[in-house]
Amino acid sequence: MKRMVRVMLVAPWMCWTSWVVADSYLVGRGMADITGEAAEVGMMGYAKSDQVAAGIHMRQRARAFIVGDPATGKRVVFVNTDLGMVFQSIQQAVISRLTAKYGALYSAENVVLAATHTHGGPGGFSHYALYNFTSLGFNKTTFDAIVAGIVEAIDKAHRNMKPGQIRIGQGELLDASNNRSLTAYERNPASERAKWGHHIDPDMTVLKFSRGETDVGAISWFATHGVSMKNSNRLISPDNKGYAAWRWEHDLKGVRYDSDEDFVSAFAQTNAGDMTPNLNLDGNGPTHNEFDNTRLIGERQLQKALSIHQAARELLVGPIDYRQQFADFSNVNVAPLFTDGETRRTCPAALGTAFAAGTEDGRGMDGFEEGDLKGNPFFQFLGGVIIPAPPWVHECHAPKPILLATGMQRPFPWTPEVLPVSILRIGQLAIVAGPAEFTIMAGRRIRETVLMALGGSVRHVVFNGYANAYAGYVTTPEEYEAQHYEGGSTHFGKWTLPAYQQAYFNLATAMRLGVPVTPGPTPRDLTSNQMSFQTGVVLDNTPIGKSFGQADQQPDAAYLRGTRVNVAFWTGHPKNHLHRNGTFLSVQQWTGNQWQEVARDGDWSTIYRWVRIDPVWGTSKALISWDIPVSANAGTYRIVHYGDYKNGWTGRIYPFAGVSRSFSVQ
Repeated sequence: MKRMVRVMLVAPWMCWTSWVVADSYLVGRGMADITGEAAEVGMMGYAKSDQVAAGIHMRQRARAFIVGDPATGKRVVFVNTDLGMVFQSIQQAVISRLTAKYGALYSAENVVLAATHTHGGPGGFSHYALYNFTSLGFNKTTFDAIVAGIVEAIDKAHRNMKPGQIRIGQGELLDASNNRSLTAYERNPASERAKWGHHIDPDMTVLKFSRGETDVGAISWFATHGVSMKNSNRLISPDNKGYAAWRWEHDLKGVRYDSDEDFVSAFAQTNAGDMTPNLNLDGNGPTHNEFDNTRLIGERQLQKALSIHQAARELLVGPIDYRQQFADFSNVNVAPLFTDGETRRTCPAALGTAFAAGTEDGRGMDGFEEGDLKGNPFFQFLGGVIIPAPPWVHECHAPKPILLATGMQRPFPWTPEVLPVSILRIGQLAIVAGPAEFTIMAGRRIRETVLMALGGSVRHVVFNGYANAYAGYVTTPEEYEAQHYEGGSTHFGKWTLPAYQQAYFNLATAMRLGVPVTPGPTPRDLTSNQMSFQTGVVLDNTPIGKSFGQADQQPDAAYLRGTRVNVAFWTGHPKNHLHRNGTFLSVQQWTGNQWQEVARDGDWSTIYRWVRIDPVWGTSKALISWDIPVSANAGTYRIVHYGDYKNGWTGRIYPFAGVSRSFSVQ
C-alpha cells in the first residue's frame, strides 16, 4: 500500500490543502560513457587548430534522468553530457534512435540534451561547418560514440523507473566564477544590476532524487565556463563540472560506472556565457596550474551542492508537462513588449570581429585568416570562397562589424538558424532549455519572462543553456552594443535575446493554458552532406625487437603514497578501438589471491597519454601515470595497458594487453 501524507501547501503558487502520494513521481536515472577518439582529433571549444587530442585524463559521460507522472503517463527526460556543446546533429540522431526504440514515448518535445561546456573533448560532431573547421570536418567515430552513449544512458534510466521523490534546494556559490566581460555587463540598467546584487550569477539549484531514505541521484545547476583546463591542454577532460560529478559518484557514493543502480550526479550549466572559472581573469585561477584549478573549482561546486542537497526539504509535487518548438531565429519579428517599445527583427547569422579577438580565457578564432583557409582542405570542400554579407545584413547587425556571415554561406549556412526552444515542467519547477551560450543577465531575463508567463503555476525556474542545439552566444541588447567577444558571437543581431524571450513567453503561456504549440519549421538534416579530411590509421608497428604491450619504462620498486608512478608501453593507435565503457589502463592491487582494479582511465588519479614516435613506421607509446592517493592501501600493485593495433597488410585490428612489473606502495 502506498504511504499517504497530508501536506498543507501554503505557498503563493499553490495555496490549497490536498492529499499527495509521498512517492510523487516515477524516477529513473542512468549513466554511460560518451568518450570519442582520444588522439589525433581536433578538440572542441577553443577553436585552435593545434589543440589536438593526445590522451585521456578523465572520460566523458552522459547522465540521464527521467521523471514520469504515474497518473497521466507523461514523462520528461533531462540528459547532462560532458560535451562542449550538444549540436543539433546529436539531438536529431538521439531522437531518431529513441523513436525507433520507444515510439512516441520520448521525442524532441520532452527530451532535453544539455552540455556542461567542457573545452576538453574531441570535436567534429556537428553537421555545420563552422564548428568542424579545426577538426578538418566531420568526425563520425566520435559522433557515433556520443550518440550511442546518450541513448544508453536514457535506456538505463528507462529500465530504472521506480516510484520516488524529488526535492529542490537553492543556495549561492560566490567563489567559483567571475565575470570576464564586466564592461559589457555594466551597460545593463543600474536598477536591474542592483536588483540582482552580483556581477556573477551565484545561484545554484539542486534536485535531490530519492526512493524512501535512499538517495539515487542529483542535478546541480550553476553558471561557470568549462575552461579550467587551458587551450594548450590535449587530454580529454570533462573539466570542473566533470570532476565534481566524479567526486560525488566515485569518492562519496562508491560508483564504478557499471550498473543500472549507480548513483548519478549531474553538474549542469546555466547562463554561463560571460562566467569564467578562471578567477584571475588572465586564463588562470585560483592557481596557475590547470589541474589544480579544475579540481578546486569542481570541489567548490561539489561542496555547495552537497550542502544544498542535504538541506533540501521542498518536495516537488504537481503535473509533468512540456512544450517545445522550432523557430527560425534568422528572421523573427519581435513584438514591442520584448524590445525597446518598437517592433524589431533578427538577422541572418554573422560573427563580428570581436569573435576573432577571443576572451581572457584564451580563446581566439583560429583558421579564418585568408592564408590559413586556403590551406584547409575542409574549406576547399565547402567551395573555397567566403560569401560576404550584403549591405542590408551589415545594417541589421549594427553596431557589429561583420567578420564572417555564417548564415549567408552556400550551399548551406555554416551555422544553424532553425533552433529548438523547450520548457520542461516538474511540479513547481520549470526547466528552460536554450541552444546557445546566454550571458547571466540574458538568462535572468528569460527566467523572469517564463515565470511571468506561467502566472504563478510554478515557483522555480532554472535556465539551461547549451541544450539541444548550438548557435553561438546571446547577450542583452545593451551588452551587444559593447561588442565584446560575447556580443561579436551573438549570431542573429542585437535583438536575439528579445526574440528568445518572445519564444519562451509563447511556450510558457501555452503551458499555463494547457494548449499545444505548433512544431514550427523543420530544421535541415545534413547527415548525408558531411566530409572529413582527418587522417585515419594506416598501420601500427613496434621497433624491431619489441612487441605490442611491452613495457618501455618500468615503475620503480617502491613508492610512497602521494607520489606519482610513471610507466610506458609500446602501443597501437587509440583510434583503433575507443574502449568506450572500458579503459586503456588499469591500476591493480594484489589482494593475496587475485589482482583487483583500483583505478582506470576515467579516474582523476590517472593519465593516459598517447605519443607518436615514428609516423612513417607507425610506432607509438602509451605513457601512463598514476598519482597514488594518500588514502591508498599499502601493498603490491601493477599497471596494465589495454590497446589495439592495426596490421598494415590485412587492415585487421588486434587487441593486446601489457603488464608492468609489480611495485610496492608504502
